[in-house]
Amino acid sequence: MGWTYLCIAGVFEVAWVVGLKYTAGFTRPWPSVVTLVIMGVSIYFLSQAVKTLPVGTAYAVWTGIGAVGTVILGMVLFGESRDAPRLVCIALIIAGIVGLRLVSETPPVTNNEPRAGRAA
Repeated sequence: MGWTYLCIAGVFEVAWVVGLKYTAGFTRPWPSVVTLVIMGVSIYFLSQAVKTLPVGTAYAVWTGIGAVGTVILGMVLFGESRDAPRLVCIALIIAGIVGLRLVSETPPVTNNEPRAGRAA
């Protein structure tokens, strides 16, 4: 279920990052409110994902989904560049996301507490 939560969090991350464009620097009230709510939803699902996934993997995948989705929507919605080097870079990010999924093991969950550091 952690990967499902992570994908949902990534989709909402794309939405809030694109939403930033419509807030005009948080000067437009309704787009700003909607963007902030979507941010909260994204963080909530990320927090659910890290209950069962390694935090480093979850964060990298979350930001990767956000980066790829935002770049693609930037091309579609805002006419941003679609040149070959940019598309290659997007493909490399996608390869990294898929690679992390393939090599990441889900650690057994014994409790939801972070590990304590060593005692001095």
